[in-house]
Amino acid sequence: MILYIDFGNTRVKWRLMRSSERIDGGVADLTVPEPFHSLQKYAGEVVCVCVSTVASEANRNILEAAIARVTPAPVRFYWSESERDGLKNSYQDVSKMGADRWHAMVAAWGRFRAGCAIVDAGSAVTVDYIDDRGHHIGGFILPGLRMMRRSLKLDAARIGFDADEQLDTRPGKTTGECANHGLAWLTEGVVRHTHRDVATYELQHVLVTGGDAQRFIGLGLQAEYCPELVLDGLNRVAAQDGLV
Repeated sequence: MILYIDFGNTRVKWRLMRSSERIDGGVADLTVPEPFHSLQKYAGEVVCVCVSTVASEANRNILEAAIARVTPAPVRFYWSESERDGLKNSYQDVSKMGADRWHAMVAAWGRFRAGCAIVDAGSAVTVDYIDDRGHHIGGFILPGLRMMRRSLKLDAARIGFDADEQLDTRPGKTTGECANHGLAWLTEGVVRHTHRDVATYELQHVLVTGGDAQRFIGLGLQAEYCPELVLDGLNRVAAQDGLV
């Protein structure tokens, strides 16, 4: 079996596969003592661990230590590439692109072979566009919801408010409403710009993933929710490299 891991800035998503069969999966937090405890029962069957990550080297070391406590299988990190399966990266220096963005695009392109917009609503929000030739048009990187909340609380210390998950975009009448409605208003702006670009570039599909994906959908994003899009792409890359 192969263990696939999408290691972001705050969470670890994982999927355990035997050939094309999904055996198990879940979401972990590296701050807990044993994030992969539920994998103990499969330890002897895992032959390789494939990781897509944007984490720092220090956090990668923490991840490898956590994996080693449940399986001795070798860990292989996958990074962004200049080209894969007809998909062409627009970056001159592909090492500067987060692996999660690349693997999400690999999954989208491999599935549709058509123009796509991919929104990853995580700690940072990324939006990437692929045209119908498989060329990465480019993308955007924006602060995510938690990052914006933290900025308001820490960098603008006199703005005290309790965060909530409401999606109201009307002008607020208290500091809490102004902040929470303002964050929803900004997200709605990203949604509108995404729809505009989808029309401009004549993209046929819009996919959204990440922890705040449902927030984007709630604010009007017309997209298919794909919670494991990065893992889908990582699985595809590993299969093409002969690991499956």
